[in-house]
Amino acid sequence: MRRILIAGTNSGCGKTTVTCAILSALRARGLRVAAFKCGPDYIDPMFHREAIGVPSRNLDPFFSSADELRAAFRADADVGVAEGVMGYYDGIGADGRASTYDVAAATDTPVVLIVSVRGMYTSAGAILRGFKGYREDSRIAGVIFNHCSDALYTGLRELALREGVAPLGYMPPDPQPAIESRHLGLITPSELSDVQARLRRLGELAESSLELDAMLSLAAQTAPASPAAAATPVAKNAVARDPAFCFTYRENLELLEELGAELCYFSPLNDESLPPGVQGLYLCGGYPELYAAKLSANAPMLSAVRDAITGGLPTIAECGGFLYLHRTLDGVPMVGAIDADAFRTPKLQRFGYVTLTAQRDNLLCESGDSIRSHEFHYFDSSDNGDAFRADKPYSSRNWRCIHATSTLYAGFPHLYLPANRRFAVNFLRKATKSVG
Repeated sequence: MRRILIAGTNSGCGKTTVTCAILSALRARGLRVAAFKCGPDYIDPMFHREAIGVPSRNLDPFFSSADELRAAFRADADVGVAEGVMGYYDGIGADGRASTYDVAAATDTPVVLIVSVRGMYTSAGAILRGFKGYREDSRIAGVIFNHCSDALYTGLRELALREGVAPLGYMPPDPQPAIESRHLGLITPSELSDVQARLRRLGELAESSLELDAMLSLAAQTAPASPAAAATPVAKNAVARDPAFCFTYRENLELLEELGAELCYFSPLNDESLPPGVQGLYLCGGYPELYAAKLSANAPMLSAVRDAITGGLPTIAECGGFLYLHRTLDGVPMVGAIDADAFRTPKLQRFGYVTLTAQRDNLLCESGDSIRSHEFHYFDSSDNGDAFRADKPYSSRNWRCIHATSTLYAGFPHLYLPANRRFAVNFLRKATKSVG
């Protein structure tokens, strides 16, 4: 697969806007496009899916080895477009471990740097020189200038050439496709009634102001990746999917399917019961706090989930799914399978990457087993559990977390199951023994 990575100088420089514009424009040309997102983000891939109509995968060097990152590019597509996270070299600690640069280096992918020139002109040259020279093999091959006028681009183009970086066009200031943010990042596509019109407009801007042919030529300078394999279904697993539960790593679902899971989807917001015959339950993250009243009013579903969990149905509940299982969520009654109350706080709690180590045997692993994970939430719980120890990388900080039994994993950390396939294998083994 031809591939390219869209990186940024910093958060807020316009990576998602430019990436969606490129995806939309390439799709309009009739190309089969695959999308990727560096890091643990959920929301940006939703916009990728809206732009191209296919799933977007996460590329995270904290969770995955270099071989696993390269294997992600095995999708059947004409070109892959990956979006970076934060600034190009930003990661964990001062050395930038698990950065977008690490993804580019591990996958041998050419990088296009997004430079916002709002409030600057010639200084953009200093930024380019600094980013390109910061690492001996920066892999920065092209640049797109964001918030840039046609007149300004003429000079910036020459400036880029002097720095040995291919000028690949510009994106003009245009408020029409702007996408608003909230406490966990961008608002989700399902909340925008005109999301397709916005993405179409972005694609039109990209077609008129970006050097897409030159970008495709740059993307062709990559090595092929290996093909994927198939599996036979062995267990039926229900996965929550609606506006309240929309944060799921596609790689988790693909791994479960690869290992033999038959996935069926349901809505805790709108359905009154779990799908018939399920042998496992996956309650992913999302925004249950925005739909607390409606979730609470769906008494049949609350009872169905509570009865399933107390009855021993193997269950994974992450972050938003964990909140849903509490007695109350900001005072609003919820499932009650977790004997605790969830409440809003004014700031992010325990934000970032962690390594989870089991303190006792449980549904997913044995005592002492570990998996890399990620937390991103403003809510907290009166009882976060104590079945695992969470350790922050490059820090002595750690804490106990997770409610876990022989049939339950429930806590704030989001699991990236390919980081330790045994967790997924153990979940499905337990599910195949479940009566549903």
